[in-house]
Amino acid sequence: MALNKKALVLGAGGFIGSHMARRLAADGFHVCGVDVKAPEFSASAAQQFIIGDLRNDALVQSVMAEGYDEIYQFAANMGGAGFIFTQENDADIMRDSAQINLNVLRHATPQRHGRIFWSSSACIYPARNQQDAQNPNCAEATAYPADPDSDYGWEKLFSERLFLAHGRNKNLNVRIARYHNVFGPEGTWSGGREKAPAAICRKVASAADGGSIELWGDGEQTRSFLYIDECIEGTLRLMRSGCGEPLNIGSAEMVSMNQLVAMAAGIAGKRLTIQHIDGPLGVRGRCSDNRLIQQTLGWQPTSPLHEGMAKTYAWILSQLQASMTA
Repeated sequence: MALNKKALVLGAGGFIGSHMARRLAADGFHVCGVDVKAPEFSASAAQQFIIGDLRNDALVQSVMAEGYDEIYQFAANMGGAGFIFTQENDADIMRDSAQINLNVLRHATPQRHGRIFWSSSACIYPARNQQDAQNPNCAEATAYPADPDSDYGWEKLFSERLFLAHGRNKNLNVRIARYHNVFGPEGTWSGGREKAPAAICRKVASAADGGSIELWGDGEQTRSFLYIDECIEGTLRLMRSGCGEPLNIGSAEMVSMNQLVAMAAGIAGKRLTIQHIDGPLGVRGRCSDNRLIQQTLGWQPTSPLHEGMAKTYAWILSQLQASMTA
């Protein structure tokens, strides 16, 4: 138990932030959460929750005037492929997320705070290394020369450098994870910002047995997906390690989108066909390279994708059923 320790979770109303607040509170931390909204699907476990916009510098200054042993910065303007790859939201994504990070770092002083974690993304990796669906290269050292496939990725890469520069010049104890497609219960599952596992689970749950669902592209594009519990565990291990450089936190189990649909359909016990349609796709292949995390932390995610998908499908099915009876 972390007796008398305090943690600040920025973006605590979001998917990863709400799960982190729950874990920290269970581990005995006094948790302060901040976000523009409360968690959508369950009450926050944070003992203190502040509703506020982290783009507001005065709010960030007020929140960070108190000292914390650990700060977790998850707040960002983000979503799945349908949000970040259309190019329609690039200006908002880059401005909002960069402004939040600038505000946070402006008021993060080592005299007051312990360690500060920031959530980067696998979207920072060069598009040229992810054109072969079966052999993507996402080793940490391949991030440069930089060539992300989206402005979302460029903002994440800039903010990595922003945090690392403050670590060097301002003596901050910085930790950075490059997340690979985090999913699980209580994640966004409708509305346009959901990621592939949630969108596919929703479509499969909504389809009649023997029917069909739509899928962007030919379905042969590949990804790896990280279940939320392992995301939280890996983040905590990184936060409390001596690793000050960006580190992949993701699963090494890579699947195609067609395989992901088949997995969800199998979990649901349905026979479904796929209608491939045009849509935003991102890179052709992406999978977490876990050699460095194994070497650095002596740990990597090992939970089978099927287990996480089964839990996620059950939760999304319950949400659909509740919405139909409301």
